[in-house]
Amino acid sequence: MGKEIIAIAEALSNERAIPREKIFEALETALATATKKKYQVEILVRVKIDRKEGSYDTFRRWEVVDNEGPLDKPSQQISLAAALVDHPGIQVGDIVEEQIESVKFDRITIQTAKQVLSQKVKDAEREQVVSEQREHIGHVVNATVKKQSHDIMVLDLGNNAEAVLKRDQIIPHETYGRGDRVKVLLENIVTENNRGPQIICSRTSPNFLKELFRIEVPEIGEDVIEIMGVARDPGSRAKISVRSKDRRIDPRGACIGMRGARVMAVSNELSGEKIDVVLYDENLAQYVTNAMEPAEVSRIIINEEDHSILIAVAPENLALAIGKNGQNVRLASQLLGWELKVMTEEELESDIQKEVGKVIKNFTENLNVDDEFATALSDAGFTTLEEVAYVEPSELLEIEGMDEETAEQLQSVAREAVEKIENAQNAQAIKELVALEGIDESLALKLVDHGIKSGEDLAEQATDDLTSIEGLDEKKAGEIIMAARNEYWFKDSNN
Repeated sequence: MGKEIIAIAEALSNERAIPREKIFEALETALATATKKKYQVEILVRVKIDRKEGSYDTFRRWEVVDNEGPLDKPSQQISLAAALVDHPGIQVGDIVEEQIESVKFDRITIQTAKQVLSQKVKDAEREQVVSEQREHIGHVVNATVKKQSHDIMVLDLGNNAEAVLKRDQIIPHETYGRGDRVKVLLENIVTENNRGPQIICSRTSPNFLKELFRIEVPEIGEDVIEIMGVARDPGSRAKISVRSKDRRIDPRGACIGMRGARVMAVSNELSGEKIDVVLYDENLAQYVTNAMEPAEVSRIIINEEDHSILIAVAPENLALAIGKNGQNVRLASQLLGWELKVMTEEELESDIQKEVGKVIKNFTENLNVDDEFATALSDAGFTTLEEVAYVEPSELLEIEGMDEETAEQLQSVAREAVEKIENAQNAQAIKELVALEGIDESLALKLVDHGIKSGEDLAEQATDDLTSIEGLDEKKAGEIIMAARNEYWFKDSNN
């Protein structure tokens, strides 16, 4: 029998041009499958074929689990306590084996082996084809439409490679027929259940636009011009920002090309998508101005706290700045990574005055100063009580009429006001937290010291965030977090 196995392995290896080791693995799988069929329950089996003699041994296997009660899969598992009786030192996750009688290597077993081998060959061929395409991930390739349905289009990449282009990755209003040529970005390779690896393509990805420019503009491919950002409304409009590493080269001009030839070539490939080439600038205000083109910006206010930018334009420029359905400002926002809000100069000035009014009111109510003094603080750039309380005294002395004694008194009052407000906020936080199940005043105080100032804050925590607090183990942390979520997140849905 051993000689027959060796002969079959040699024959299949020569016939399929597959290494002998792969053949033996397929035969072992087939013998294991045949062994399992002898049992009425699902068991674990391992078969080992001697590569020289062709003889083989069969072993039944059990996984060691840490389970004192009934086993989930008694035909495939053994408890740690039971395993330790015959195998001292064994651990959870190890495998216990027992040699059993091997099945005969008959015609049915050979047929099973061929089926297993056939599937392995298909899997290997598919993996080889996909592996050849991995080096092209992130690049643009030419493909041919092979077939399509309502949701997906199957593309032929050549060399027996197929890719999938989903409906949401096709530019709106584009239509293709079988045999049509199409350029796509090889975006990713994913593995789906029972389908093996799939190559995923896109025509709507910002990276597709970026790669088209890399192909069309030699300076980008040579790394003389750098693409800093891309924002797209596929099929309609896009913005791409660029900068040059060589001062002698104009990055916008290079990307636009002679009489717009280069940018037009990219636009044509994207079904007429209009493309704004934006000059990148280290100065954020100038970068915003460039990104908002073709609209002219008259004033910009950057708020780093909430990562937003207010943009003022002349009334006649407002519609152009916002764009159709907000397209221009939306794309500029995506390009910059900041939230942009466009308004007229008058609206911006009104908003500024409202904010200044709030600052002045805050100062007059908490610092015991009049409107004139509060206005002077605001004009000097102070916007919060904390800034007044903890700024270097020299900065206060720059205000006209301010002396050292007044500055010292002002900061003392500001610190008292900040402390008073913080105490009131902490008291409210403790009251809110104590109202939750499982939290007493002592624990609430620890939570506040940990930076959790409300029930909403607690609901947003993860268990690991709280286990460093004294007196809170993983179980207790999970319970109070869930109590907060039930109160602030799920209460309405439970009613």
